[in-house]
Amino acid sequence: MRRCLTCFLFGFIIFFKITFAQSVPTQKPPLHGRHWMAITGKPLAATAGSILFQKGGNAVDAACAMLAATCTMWDVLSWGGETQALLYHPKLKKVIAINAMGVAPSGATVSFFKEKGYAFPPEYGPLAATTPGTPGGICYLLANYGTKSLKEVLAPAMELAAGYPIEAQTANSIERAKERIKQWKYSTQVLLPHLGEKREAPYAGEIFKQEDLLKTLTKMVEAETTALRAGKSRKDAIMAAYDRFYRGDIAADFVKGVQEQGGLITLQDLANWKPIEEEPFTINYKGIDVYKLSQWTQGPSLLQALQMLEEIDLKKLGYNSPQYIHTLYQVLNMTFADRDFYYGDPNKQPVEPMTGLLSKAYAKERLAQIDTSKNIATIGPGDPYPHQGEINPYTHFIEQLRIVQDSGSFRQVTPTHDQRMANAGTLYEQIEQDYQERLWRGTTTVEAADEEGWFISITPSGGWIPAVIAGNTGVGLSQRMQSFVLDSALNPFNVVEPGKRPRVTLTPSLALKDGEPYMAFGVQGGDTQDQNLVQFFLNVVEFGMTVQQAAEASNFNTNQLWLSLGGSTIQDRKPRPGQLLLNSRTPSATIEALKKKGYQIKTEERTSGPINAILLDKRFRTLWGGSSNHGEDYGIAW
Repeated sequence: MRRCLTCFLFGFIIFFKITFAQSVPTQKPPLHGRHWMAITGKPLAATAGSILFQKGGNAVDAACAMLAATCTMWDVLSWGGETQALLYHPKLKKVIAINAMGVAPSGATVSFFKEKGYAFPPEYGPLAATTPGTPGGICYLLANYGTKSLKEVLAPAMELAAGYPIEAQTANSIERAKERIKQWKYSTQVLLPHLGEKREAPYAGEIFKQEDLLKTLTKMVEAETTALRAGKSRKDAIMAAYDRFYRGDIAADFVKGVQEQGGLITLQDLANWKPIEEEPFTINYKGIDVYKLSQWTQGPSLLQALQMLEEIDLKKLGYNSPQYIHTLYQVLNMTFADRDFYYGDPNKQPVEPMTGLLSKAYAKERLAQIDTSKNIATIGPGDPYPHQGEINPYTHFIEQLRIVQDSGSFRQVTPTHDQRMANAGTLYEQIEQDYQERLWRGTTTVEAADEEGWFISITPSGGWIPAVIAGNTGVGLSQRMQSFVLDSALNPFNVVEPGKRPRVTLTPSLALKDGEPYMAFGVQGGDTQDQNLVQFFLNVVEFGMTVQQAAEASNFNTNQLWLSLGGSTIQDRKPRPGQLLLNSRTPSATIEALKKKGYQIKTEERTSGPINAILLDKRFRTLWGGSSNHGEDYGIAW
């Protein structure tokens, strides 16, 4: 009897805590839907998704429409960027991974960049461009898993390209970047309609037109229409549009525009590229199957972290207590050290040691290395090879990395895509800001779900402002080449070579529970993405928050990692041991306790890129949506 009473009281306490947690008000209301839900980085783009849903489309149709719209609106990406997706197929009852990342073009070799004096491939300009992946990714997703025509899916984006009232965020971003934009003829023509005036970018609310892009999208739709008239299937007709972009007249115009401005992409590069359908990686965390893309993204780092964190009583540590933050910081440092050194394109040699990295035995080995009393400033990559029965051939590189850590001063947080960006008053402040912008450099997210059970999470990027536009195509080029390294000692798996995909920060997420969708989630923010997402996930799973509460919750960032974006020197990208960004609401007692553990601390009102998520509430068979309370991210549901 006493045992039953104890169990009842324990269950009641848990129920009370969860109920209380879910009653805490949020700045933005959570979304609720019975039939479908569409969330992305711009209100108009979310509307594009809702249009497809209202026409009877599934979540993939809606996601493709949102992706096309966000590219057209320059939501920290453009049409020449890259797409990666995880989708749950309710009929096959499996998660499918789509790799629509572009590759390094012909001529993009280590010697080419080193002869030009680069320590990494350049951050901006035509030499920063991989082949475009997003047009092919949209066509592949739609043809294989959608239900609508390309014409229907691109209709909202085409209307936007014909002219839409541009929002302040993008308009002001163009104005700030105008001097760099002026280096490129076609970018100037599209993005600076008031050239020579005091403000050369569009004004907020002004009708922003992209006539060249509209012509390109029209050509793709024309190819589909012609194929349908010739008796082709829906799928083949969509892929006819794909062929026109990558092998037809659009490809010829694109390559001409790239090479005219000094880029390397060739017609053969476009013709040889194609999206890849992959098996995602997955681990089980306390009954929840979490899925991420493979090691050409940083996604497996979240899985590594969860493997370690499952061994810890996080509830006992307490949400955002000093010991909770310290523990999670140490776990993230270890997983990011492994990410920085071991991740790369799985379709190229050498082969990454992913079996070892994702093993429970390796997780326990790394967990045992944590010092509960202080930060470990010298933490580096571990050795996963013994956990897959092999000998590590790169230990000499790991020893070299231990001597390049940087304990320099803290970098101020103000991301480029945040319109509250402060004006740096001194050179020192500008250097600090530049570093943090590179850390935070973002993208957008696309999350969609429907009552049939389709769930999809996309984290597209590339071609952000300031971007080179490829001739008269209206297509902004990717800048993802900068995520390669030129020195094997930094990462032997991610050295640039033609035809190779760079290891990217982009990291959509899906989770299943009891064999059906549980949650789709993603965030913008460069190297901070999986830092923010693991905290978001734990907020929901361990601390009973709703997805909206978890999207708004205070979290932290570590700078103890190698930057994946920006910077032209090794110094720019070095890890910053012990640097910890906390939310400005963090109690002073927590800050003081962490300082005693050796942390350099900064506080900011914003400590995460915008998080978007959709959760299936199995009790009522309804959808919960969360969309960050900063940025312009927005959702619509029905």
